[in-house]
Amino acid sequence: MLKERGFHRGINLGGWLSQCDYSPERLNGFITEEDFAVIRDWGLDHVRIPVDYNVVQRTDGTLIGEGLELLDRIMDWCGKYQLRAVLDLHKTQGFSFDAEEGEKGFFENERYQELFFSLWECFAARYGAMPDRIAFDLLNEVTEQRFLKPWMKIARECVGRIRPFAPETVILLGSYHHNGAREVTELDAPFDRNVIYNFHCYEPLKFTHQGAHWNTGLDPADRFTFEESGSSEELFDRLMGPAAEKAARENTEIYCGEYGVIDIVAPEEALKWFRVIHRAFEKYGIPRSVWSYRKMDFGLADPRMDGVRKELLRCL
Repeated sequence: MLKERGFHRGINLGGWLSQCDYSPERLNGFITEEDFAVIRDWGLDHVRIPVDYNVVQRTDGTLIGEGLELLDRIMDWCGKYQLRAVLDLHKTQGFSFDAEEGEKGFFENERYQELFFSLWECFAARYGAMPDRIAFDLLNEVTEQRFLKPWMKIARECVGRIRPFAPETVILLGSYHHNGAREVTELDAPFDRNVIYNFHCYEPLKFTHQGAHWNTGLDPADRFTFEESGSSEELFDRLMGPAAEKAARENTEIYCGEYGVIDIVAPEEALKWFRVIHRAFEKYGIPRSVWSYRKMDFGLADPRMDGVRKELLRCL
């Protein structure tokens, strides 16, 4: 599936078409074609592209041509620089992983669900002929356990709506607790042979999110070194091992769509964490996409990472 199609080591283009002010300056200038050349030269093979619905879909369901044309241009750049793409719907009408977005009601509201299905039908019709180059990530980070049952029903319907347009495209399916690795074991069996499991990994949060300015349940004044935080190969075994076993039982794969360390952590300390988590990825054969390329509190292209970037890229 993903690995066979050349998806192995990727990077997120966060903050470009999502979690932003959606201004023309942002959409047309935050990431440019030159960045795709940089990512290729870094030796990575794919990008994950988070996109919020309001870049491509109005609240009445009509499509936004400029947003879709931008996505087309991004896919063209991926082709030019021999990069594959994971298209991630980061926010849909009625749901965002970030409560401050004010999106509510998706899991109960059939109108919101229909807008979700129709948007994925649009994406599938547009990109479904490129299954070796593009994969679909249905929805970013379902939050609460109570949403899991309706989410499984919605996801099954969405896969069915996608397949007439994209019969061979890999579709990524995540669990609750913000795509938690532990929660992969609670997912339904894949709905067809090209559905794979998806998780995000920022464990332990007290290391990767220390000092975060958003609400994570942490004291923003606390600081931890790698050694103090409880980061270890054993931790990642406990997280990834059961998820990998679940995938094997269901004859599918798992993918890590996000992982990374906040820019408050010293680059040398962050590098220790990356080395350990990557050993786990390799042990379990997990393709992945690091968060994130530029800024967004995690940027690997930011100047602060200049001293360790070469070594970090060797262990991605």
